[in-house]
Amino acid sequence: MACAIVPLDEQQVTEPSVVGKDRTLPALHPDRKEERCFVPYKPPPEDGSPAQVEEFLEHAKFITEDLEWLLALPHDKFWCQVVFDETLQKCLDSYLRHASRGLDPAGLPCSPAVAEVQRCIHRAVFMTFLRMATHKESKENFLTPSVFGEIIYENFLFDIPKILDLCVLFGKGNTQLLHKMIENIFTQQPGYYSDLDEAVPSVLQVFDTILDKCGLQCEGAGAMEPMKLSANGRPTAMTMSQQDLLDLVLYLCDSTTTIHAFLDIYPPACSTFQSHSFLSRLVSFYESAVPDIEKAVRKRNFTDKSLKEDLWKRMCHSCKRMVEVAHLLLQHACLQPILEGGDNIQTFAEELLQHFTSFLPEKRFLSDYDEQFPIADDISLLQQALPLIDETRTSYLLQGVQSAWDSVGRRRPQGHTQTHTPPAAQGGAAGGRAAAPLGLRESAEGWETPRGAEASQYMPHKGNNGAAGSLGAGELESLLSSIRELLPDLGEGFLLACLQEYDYSSELVINNILEDRLAPGLDQLDRAMPRAPKEELPPVLSERSNVFDDDEFDVFHRDQVDMSRIWKGRRRGESAQQVLSDKQHIDAQRDRYRAYENVVDEVMVEPGAVYTLDGDYDDEYDDTYDVNQVGANDLDGDSLLSRRPFTLPLVLRTGNKAQFELEEEEEEDTRPMENQNPNQAPRDQFCQDPALLRERAEARRAAFHQKKGYRPEPAGSVVGKPKGQGQTQETVQDRRKKEASKGRGANHNRRNMADRKRNKGMIPS
Repeated sequence: MACAIVPLDEQQVTEPSVVGKDRTLPALHPDRKEERCFVPYKPPPEDGSPAQVEEFLEHAKFITEDLEWLLALPHDKFWCQVVFDETLQKCLDSYLRHASRGLDPAGLPCSPAVAEVQRCIHRAVFMTFLRMATHKESKENFLTPSVFGEIIYENFLFDIPKILDLCVLFGKGNTQLLHKMIENIFTQQPGYYSDLDEAVPSVLQVFDTILDKCGLQCEGAGAMEPMKLSANGRPTAMTMSQQDLLDLVLYLCDSTTTIHAFLDIYPPACSTFQSHSFLSRLVSFYESAVPDIEKAVRKRNFTDKSLKEDLWKRMCHSCKRMVEVAHLLLQHACLQPILEGGDNIQTFAEELLQHFTSFLPEKRFLSDYDEQFPIADDISLLQQALPLIDETRTSYLLQGVQSAWDSVGRRRPQGHTQTHTPPAAQGGAAGGRAAAPLGLRESAEGWETPRGAEASQYMPHKGNNGAAGSLGAGELESLLSSIRELLPDLGEGFLLACLQEYDYSSELVINNILEDRLAPGLDQLDRAMPRAPKEELPPVLSERSNVFDDDEFDVFHRDQVDMSRIWKGRRRGESAQQVLSDKQHIDAQRDRYRAYENVVDEVMVEPGAVYTLDGDYDDEYDDTYDVNQVGANDLDGDSLLSRRPFTLPLVLRTGNKAQFELEEEEEEDTRPMENQNPNQAPRDQFCQDPALLRERAEARRAAFHQKKGYRPEPAGSVVGKPKGQGQTQETVQDRRKKEASKGRGANHNRRNMADRKRNKGMIPS
């Protein structure tokens, strides 16, 4: 009968005792641990002296042999050694702490022997952690999942800092294994989710620390308290020491690289980061700190030129990683659910649009994000998934992206090949890796520019925006100054040639110069080549063209000009009376106005004849309105056909005043006597009779009342007859009604108030 398979945590083993009596112990017991001392890891020497290299090789050999011995142990012995051997944990922790990252200067091996030993230690440490994260090796060798989770959690075999270091050290080439390993840890021990939730504020504290060191303050969700007055005296990125700036850039580079590696390998952690508004804090930090630190790296003078290039390379790497972290958060929180479909696709689309809208004020971050992951592609994805999406909102976002490019003074790449993988093609256990930045590919040392035929597909295409004519002189000088601040040894002529080759992209020029990967034509140029002198422009006067050329006042072509015809204001020798008495301009206009005296209303034309003013027929003349007298016979005024005879303006008349008055009297006598009836008002009177207007208004009011059935109240008879003769019933009722309604008038309700006082006994009745 086959025995039942029991997990390791429930197994009992019998071991011989020194006394001679066997004893039974649990499979996981401290007494079953082997006595072996694991030495901690030390990085390779930087100077590379033979003695230190030999010491390192011997030390590394001990670590490799110990770890290989550990991996060869059976399942129960392995777990006893892992759980109860403190020297093993110190050895593994020392490697995670001191092992070089991709961009570290110490990461470059000193010799082939050192590189081989480093590779062996690297593999042994990774295999040890991988076996520690596996609770079931085979059908016979396994741990109860709940007990496994408790063992690794209570003995601190794994924690959040260790997991972050594992991702950044072993992520390249081991993405799927690391994803399964971390997923098994979080699945068997959910307590790590709470640890991660508590660790995210510590990660955010990294951003606050960097801002504090730079004398800045985050404008996002982290700015919960006002800046202290003493903060103005703190050093900034421009005033801090060179060593402090170096430590700051290294700290930023290491932090951003670690965060990106963890989220890239284990995307489910993005939801935990988003619960702390990590994306908004990251964007605000990027907008506040990155320009300030980059400015300090460019403008400060360093004792070592290679140090300046290394800092610039790390800053570019940090910026790429932060942008990729933002894309990972958006992809896991919004883009991936939209691609998978479902009932809440509208909610995820709205959340994505809100995130993009919040990016609009952050001009620097938005332009860098759009360069690596074009927002237009994500909006196109939304339009395909949701055809009814608001077009106004999407166009507003695209205009905001273009405005961000314009505000930072950079040219948006036109027609470049997208190097990132579309969201639809990303998949796998890790959710797909982030895309490489534009024109770069990932290598063991970081980002590098492709060579040869591969480089052609990443270079931006030259178009209208790449021509030097479309680039202003001020913009060109700004690009040159920004490059020379970082690389002052290069000549302006060489930099102009590089800018023309790379479509006036200063970032691409700096990157290719630092990486020594310029185009073949640029490598042959002298790097100290000065700028070509500017060509002198031809004189303006010789090339001048004007409508006043060769006239009598053209001083550019004439040596003799009649100065008597040129004056300003009043001529010399003329008095004000002479100027006013000069009527030459009036005489010049008199003949012109006399031509209008010949007004012909009707012209008799014989049948079959054609009449024109000049005697010739004009086939271009439009006679549409010649017969139709439009507006001539309107009833609101006199007929336009009855023309008045032309009257010469007074200023052009000659003669005395009496003659003018006589002519006017004659004209009045010739007017028709149609308005001579005194009882009939003239038709063009300025104001009508007010009595007539009142009669018309009263008639309209009476007609309106009659139409509505309104009956006016009869006139009151309050006055009545003289005293002593008695009053009628109508008079008594009218007087009582008047007395009761006095409060509605100017008495201010005195009658009612008096009755109220009398009723309450305040006034004797």
